[in-house]
Amino acid sequence: MAKLTTRNGTSEHKVVSRDEWNRARKALLVAEKKLFRLHDKLKEQRRALPWVKIDKQYRFDGPNGQETLADLFAGKRQLLVYHFMFDPDEDEGCAHCSFWADHSDSVNVHLGQRDSTFVVISRAPLKKLRAFQRRMGWKFKWVSSGEGDFNYDFHASFRPEQIRSGAAVFNYAEVPAERVDMTDRECASAFYRDKAGAVYHTYSTFARGIDLLNTTYNFLDLTAKGRDENPEAAQDWVRHHDRYKHVAVAG
Repeated sequence: MAKLTTRNGTSEHKVVSRDEWNRARKALLVAEKKLFRLHDKLKEQRRALPWVKIDKQYRFDGPNGQETLADLFAGKRQLLVYHFMFDPDEDEGCAHCSFWADHSDSVNVHLGQRDSTFVVISRAPLKKLRAFQRRMGWKFKWVSSGEGDFNYDFHASFRPEQIRSGAAVFNYAEVPAERVDMTDRECASAFYRDKAGAVYHTYSTFARGIDLLNTTYNFLDLTAKGRDENPEAAQDWVRHHDRYKHVAVAG
């Protein structure tokens, strides 16, 4: 028996012949294919969701000056937004959102070939966003919603009065005041712009729903140790990438 060491302790792992391994792998493949088919059906249900027309005029401060939500599509029909947790009072963005952001630059050129644009939106002022973006070496478009309603309307941020009254909504459920320990949370949203220029909200996902955007997690899920996280404090190992020890960072 081989020993596998994880954060939760050392466990023994069965070691077998190649033929026995192939039989076990084929059995798992049956379950994987079933899951893939179920996931395909789930994606169909997601695309079939009704839409909400956006009537409010949101404005953002970005590298191109003041822009509306429609402007952020950059001529495409679809817009994907990551709501990045960056409180205006802080000088650096959330380490966990930064973990997700580290995967974003590689996808934008390909999204553009599928009539889609990706933009990151935070409440912190543009000056702070640009300084932190330079530090991290990111290239994606990042705009500030400031104290406008955008992040609040899409339940990625909470106003003080919402927290005090217990009216904060996250992941489609009200959150008691004693359980709200931050003013911003993680979220990804999708929008569609029709030929007439009207914009529609088509989807938003929170919490574990954003895992699909994290390529590192998808890689780790293929390994023997998996994510190997503390079940009581997942992602307690995550740091801004320039703060990991013994890692050379280009830039």
